[in-house]
Amino acid sequence: MEEQLSLLSASDIERYINDYAIPWGINIAMAIAIYVIGRIVVGLLLSVFRRVMAKSKYDDMLVDFLEAIISAVLMLFVIVASLDQLGVDTTSLVAILGAAGLAIGLSLQDSLKNFAAGVMLLVFKPFKAGDFVEAGGTSGSIKKIGIFTTTMTTPDNKEIIVPNGNIYGGNITNYSAKPTRRVDMVVGIGYDADLLKAKKILQEMVEADDRILSDPAPQVAVSELADSSVNFVVRPWVNAADFWGVKFDFTEAVKLRFDQEGISIPFPQMDVHLHKTDSE
Repeated sequence: MEEQLSLLSASDIERYINDYAIPWGINIAMAIAIYVIGRIVVGLLLSVFRRVMAKSKYDDMLVDFLEAIISAVLMLFVIVASLDQLGVDTTSLVAILGAAGLAIGLSLQDSLKNFAAGVMLLVFKPFKAGDFVEAGGTSGSIKKIGIFTTTMTTPDNKEIIVPNGNIYGGNITNYSAKPTRRVDMVVGIGYDADLLKAKKILQEMVEADDRILSDPAPQVAVSELADSSVNFVVRPWVNAADFWGVKFDFTEAVKLRFDQEGISIPFPQMDVHLHKTDSE
């Protein structure tokens, strides 16, 4: 009787080893191998991705962010493959992850919109740090381009944080994109002033300013016969850094020079006529 129990016990142990221990051991070893090899492959793919992006000269912030996303997605596949090797029902796991992703996406629509816009801004680069732009309902110098927001500094040194969706979804005016800019100014003189003399003075002033470029040639022309003035347009081209300096200095110089030359600069006036009646 004891020999039978001993034989049955040995038989059960052998069957347990053959039916459970060995298959489970193989599955565990295969799952570990899949995970380890998967991590190595992911590392190699990320290394290739970094080299490719380095040659493309994309923004470092964009490269780091995309690398993190690719790493997370690839590692998720590796983990799912490892669990599948262990016999875990990965179909339900994938369904749960998909439902969770959908719920998160619906609750973070605005954030995802800003994220997508941030990626587009970093990829297409309509502006870079230091550029003075008008976008998202405000204007200022770009300080930092983030994944969700862009930080701008106004000329009076205020910091403005604008959602990327607002910037990418509207018009973007980049005042620093080109090396030169045209200064558009309007100068009015009275109807009784000497038109040709005023035009000659404006041309001399433009030619005397070293900051004004000769190519493209500056323009001085009569643009309008307004209600109380004859208006000139003065349109010189300057280097972008000299834009405001030329505009402010030229405006001041015109007033001083016209005063010296006796050329009047009209301003809006109103004539009031009083009529006295017999009863009064």
